[in-house]
Amino acid sequence: MIRVQLPVHLRTLARVKGEVQLQVENPVTLRSVLDALEARYPVLRGTIRDHATLRRRPFVRFFACEQDLSQESPDSSLPDPIVTGAEPFLIIGAMAGG
Repeated sequence: MIRVQLPVHLRTLARVKGEVQLQVENPVTLRSVLDALEARYPVLRGTIRDHATLRRRPFVRFFACEQDLSQESPDSSLPDPIVTGAEPFLIIGAMAGG
């Protein structure tokens, strides 16, 4: 079971509280986790990734095991602690401004 932590505004949109748990088939990649998240919560489609290109939205970041995975290939395998559920996969809304 993959644990996903969403920012507050996406939890509100998806009408969930706390962490989301997803069943994801191997290999567990960034793409497979986001596909599973959007399949379970269709209202999130287009909020994390662009509808047409499936590229990460500019002010969204992905973290796993204290590593920023935002620039990684969508088909890169996620770290073992994420796959086993020991650590959560974090989706964070980035801050901008001065």
